[in-house]
Amino acid sequence: MKLADPLSLPCGAQLPNRIAKAAMTEGLADKDGQPTPELEKLYGIWSDGGAGLHLSGNIQIDRDHLERPGNVIIDRMPTPEMREALMRWTAAATRGGNHFWAQISHAGRQTMKPVNPRPKAPSAVKLVLPGGQFGVPVALTETEILNLISRFGQAAQICKEVGFTGVQIHAAHGYLISQFLSPRSNLREDRWGGSLENRARFLMFTINTVRQLVGPAFPISVKLNSADFQRGGFAFEESIQVARWLQDAGVDLIEISGGTYEQPKLLGIEGLEAAEPQNIAETTLAREAYFVDFAKAMKDELSIPLMVTGGFRSASAMEQALKTGAADVIGLGRPLCVLTDAPKRLLSGMAILPKTETQLALLPDWLAGLRKIKLIRAIDGFAVQYWYYSQIYALGRTGRTNLEMSVFSALREVEKYQKNWLRERRS
Repeated sequence: MKLADPLSLPCGAQLPNRIAKAAMTEGLADKDGQPTPELEKLYGIWSDGGAGLHLSGNIQIDRDHLERPGNVIIDRMPTPEMREALMRWTAAATRGGNHFWAQISHAGRQTMKPVNPRPKAPSAVKLVLPGGQFGVPVALTETEILNLISRFGQAAQICKEVGFTGVQIHAAHGYLISQFLSPRSNLREDRWGGSLENRARFLMFTINTVRQLVGPAFPISVKLNSADFQRGGFAFEESIQVARWLQDAGVDLIEISGGTYEQPKLLGIEGLEAAEPQNIAETTLAREAYFVDFAKAMKDELSIPLMVTGGFRSASAMEQALKTGAADVIGLGRPLCVLTDAPKRLLSGMAILPKTETQLALLPDWLAGLRKIKLIRAIDGFAVQYWYYSQIYALGRTGRTNLEMSVFSALREVEKYQKNWLRERRS
């Protein structure tokens, strides 16, 4: 199996190759959550880059529960202007002949205070993070839960109408559906909490609702944590069972990821508490790709196609993951922020994605010893993430990256951009 090989999905759709641009938050929508010309430019560039599948960043189904300022929002029937903006975006993002899937999400308790100081969540369990950036959540009522499931379905139907070629339901990284799945954040005693079957009910109802509205031939994907890597959280054995249920429900692709804001394994960042070990055999391939061993163990139990994202840099590791059955699709994220045509280069024979960004760190070398402190390491890792946000901004605005930007400059730019967005939203 090669990176250039097409992939036929259970619904009948076909991906032209095995490389995907993974979902990355863009923050480029306007104050109403409408796609902008910057988003069109960004995704046009990525579409020209050669990946067979592109996943959008978080498209939120509730404007009061954003992952960050600048998310695209589909929480109601779109105005003519919104519909046209969405159609321009999908046209640009598919001009290379690739698929473009909408990642549909709800941030739940991981909504920042400036957006919503009292976000809704499965239970009133606050994030354990320093800084006071997140408020105490309010537990959802039964009526609110059913309404949110309907909103996921409506958003998926709208996405199909405006030109997306598939959808991905975000059930990972500690966002709302992930919160339902985790016994650490879901303390409910009704039909939405307790047993794994109950905790997975929100996800399974959402999948069934989306499928009814988009039809049998439209790709549905789910982004699922292999584990939360937290004590008392969603564990790997539970993830396999949920994946079996998703396969039985007719999902076309599962993307394997892991972690939450409290334990950001997805970013390769160490959380404030030690990561909870999982019962999984390790291979040398996992030294490059974070979640490949979890996907391999899942593949032994499933027939559904799997996508693995996180850490891939060499073509040999990508091909090995395909050949060993650990993955059917290879997701690339950060590399495409600095090398937008990386998929084309890999398909043409490039062996290793070059490290084209500058040496990134919030702390100067003379303070490097402070990185031994766990909190400092976590802050440093999140600061680097802002540098990648700035590259996405630059691509959307100018079509070019700004690799000389420092992490400090990126922090200032992103903070200023988000504050201006919030100010415009309130005006």
